[in-house]
Amino acid sequence: MTAPGRGAAPLFPLRSVVLGAFVPTLLLETGVGAMLPVVAVTATGRGANLTVAGLVAALVPIGKILFDLPAGALAQRLGDRVAMLLAGGVATAAFTTIAVTPGLAGLAAGVLALGASTAVFNLARQAYLTEITPPLRRARVLSTLAGVHRVGLFLGPFAGAAVIAASDVQGAFWLGTGAALAAVAVLAVVRPEPAPGGADRERAGRAGAPRVSIAAVAREHRRLFATLGVAILLVAAVRGARQTVIPLWGEHLGLDAEVTSLVFGVSGALDMLLFYPAGKVMDRFGRLWVAVPSMLTMAGGLALLPFAHTVGAVTVVAALLGVGNGMGSGIVMTLGADVAPAAVRPTFLSVWRLFQDTGDALGPLVLAAGAGVGSLAAGVWATAALGAGSTAALARWVPRYSLLANLVRRDRGGPGSVPDGDSRVPAVRSGSS
Repeated sequence: MTAPGRGAAPLFPLRSVVLGAFVPTLLLETGVGAMLPVVAVTATGRGANLTVAGLVAALVPIGKILFDLPAGALAQRLGDRVAMLLAGGVATAAFTTIAVTPGLAGLAAGVLALGASTAVFNLARQAYLTEITPPLRRARVLSTLAGVHRVGLFLGPFAGAAVIAASDVQGAFWLGTGAALAAVAVLAVVRPEPAPGGADRERAGRAGAPRVSIAAVAREHRRLFATLGVAILLVAAVRGARQTVIPLWGEHLGLDAEVTSLVFGVSGALDMLLFYPAGKVMDRFGRLWVAVPSMLTMAGGLALLPFAHTVGAVTVVAALLGVGNGMGSGIVMTLGADVAPAAVRPTFLSVWRLFQDTGDALGPLVLAAGAGVGSLAAGVWATAALGAGSTAALARWVPRYSLLANLVRRDRGGPGSVPDGDSRVPAVRSGSS
C-alpha cells in the first residue's frame, strides 16, 4: 500500500511495520481472543464459584493496569523490540502454565501474567511504530494497528471454538501458546529495516539521555495528563462499557445467548470495517474530525439503548455503537504518539496507557453499579454521560495545530506549509483550546 501522491513510498513497509508489528499483533491477539471466553468456565471447572471465576477473568485488565508503568521503564531500558520479544515470551509461558496446571492458582497466575505481558507488548509496539512511522502517516498506521487488534480478538473465539470442538477446553490455551510462540518467532526472525534519519536521531537521543523516572515524567507533564489524559480515560471508559453493555442488556431483556452473540458480532463487524478510513481522515483533516464524531455517536447509542426492547432495536443500537467505536479506531494511540516526547516516549506512554486501561476497567464498573442499585438503565445512561463528557473534553483539549502532532488541515499552501498530497501541515502553532 502506498501513500497518496507518493507512489514509490509504501505506507506500510513490509518488514518494519507489517511483519515487525502487525503480524505479531494479529497472532498474539488471536491467542488472547481464543482464551478470554473460556477463562470463567475453566475457573468454575477447577472449583471456583461464580464470584471467584469473575475475579479470575478480571485478572487480564488488572494485570494490564498493574504493569502499565513498569512496562514503560522496561521498554525505555531495553528498547521497544526487545521488550516486545520479552513480552511475547512471557505470554507463551503464561498460556502454557494455564494449559498444564490443573489447579485454580495456576490459572490465576497465568491470566495475571498474560495481562502483564500484554501491557508490555502493547506499549512497546506503540512506541516502536511511533518512532519508525513518518508523522504524515502516523494515524493511518496506528489506526490500522488498532484494526489488526480488533481482527485478532474477533477471530480468536472462532479459532478457539474449533480447537475445543476437536479436543477439549484446554485446547484454547494451547492455541494461545502456539499463537504467542509464532509472534515471538516472527519478531525474532524479522530484522527491522533501517529507520528514517529522524527516527535514528530520536533513538540516539533516547539512548544518550539520562534515565528519567516515571514520577518525574508524570510531574513534568501533569497539566497534559490532567486534561487530555482525563479525556482519554473517559474515552476508554465508554469503550469498555460497550464491550459489556450489549450482553447485559440482552440478558435484561431475556434474549437467547445465541441471539445476543449475533447482535454483538454485527457490532464488531462494523467496528472492524472503519479502521483505515478513520486513520486517513485523521492524517488528512486532523484528529478532532474523528475523535468528536466517534464519541458523540457512542454517547447517542448508549442513551438510546434503554429504549430498545426488541431484537431489531437492540441490533440498531449495537450497530450504532460499532460504527462509533470504529470511527475512533486508533485515536487513543495516535493522540498519545502525537504528544509523547521522543526522549522519554516509552515512559510517557506508560502513564498514558495507565489512563487508558483504567478507563477501560471503569466503564463496566459504572454499568455494574447501576445494576447493583436496581437500574441497569441508569448505569447505561451514566456511561452515556461519560461519552458526552469525553466529547467535550476532547473538543477542549486536543491540540489544534502542531507540526509535532501533525494535525493537518486543508489549505492552499503558503508560508510554513509542508505538502503531502492534498494536505498541508501549517507552521507550528500549538494549541490546547
